[in-house]
Amino acid sequence: MELSVEPITVRNFRRGITPQQEEKVMSEKNMNEESKAEETQKQAEAPKIHWDQAKMKTTYANVCNVSSTREEVSVLFGTNQTVNVAQNGITVELTDRIILNPFAAKRLAHILTGVIQQYETAFGPLPLD
Repeated sequence: MELSVEPITVRNFRRGITPQQEEKVMSEKNMNEESKAEETQKQAEAPKIHWDQAKMKTTYANVCNVSSTREEVSVLFGTNQTVNVAQNGITVELTDRIILNPFAAKRLAHILTGVIQQYETAFGPLPLD
């Protein structure tokens, strides 16, 4: 009768890892390394983006509104400077309108969702009134 003994490293023997578990960990590690190599190759193939800020302007907004049609999404930005609501109602001064195609609007929504999730993780939830 011949016994088949699978090799096991001393380090994993001490941790109680079987040869099958060690093999699984090694194959997952290899897969991770392959996916990282593929990602690095994709990044190397992607064109480099140069951000030109020469004509950029900065505007503060504490109010935004969105409207859309089949072809475009309009995002309106402005400021609410109302002090006494009961006296004069609310006046919002609209200052900027950004018109996006639906694909760009969806990418913007995705990016903003991620930013808000990171913010709330760091500083707590933002209540909406």
